[in-house]
Amino acid sequence: MSDDWKAKFRELYQSAQERYRAGRTTTLTLFEPDEVSFLATIGCSTQELFDFVEDSINWDDVEYDQVEGVTELRRDYFLNTLRSESATTKIDPDKIPAKTDEVDGIAWLPRLIVKARAKLAGELPSELMYGCGGDRPFLGGRNSNLVDFLRVTLEAGDNDRVIIDYIKNCATKG
Repeated sequence: MSDDWKAKFRELYQSAQERYRAGRTTTLTLFEPDEVSFLATIGCSTQELFDFVEDSINWDDVEYDQVEGVTELRRDYFLNTLRSESATTKIDPDKIPAKTDEVDGIAWLPRLIVKARAKLAGELPSELMYGCGGDRPFLGGRNSNLVDFLRVTLEAGDNDRVIIDYIKNCATKG
């Protein structure tokens, strides 16, 4: 499978950062029509990329390789599993686990599992972000990252226990 999309994606990410710094700070103003079309072909919404761009500038803790890696996993799932079909529904943000909900004594994890699955399926509503300012430190504090967590979630399918055990094992390393 060709990786030609990666160079275009990197260039778009960098251009979007420049535009954001110049005051184009909404999803409608940040991207050009051809860029919106390109993102759609790889299963990435303008909101998803906007969120990473905005956080990279406002928080300075977003690593490009993580953005590309998350996008690559979603792209591969979008093309190969979903056959390039966009989701027709989004998850209800009011029905996902709260930030304080726990599993095995680990707060945030139930919420992150739901968000990761929704990310893969293209079902995240615009007000939720996989890789937000809560997800990044949660995973980093447990010796994991956005890409590895998303990959484990993909491989685990519906088996939450695999994901929970992964996080618990990561947390003991370091």
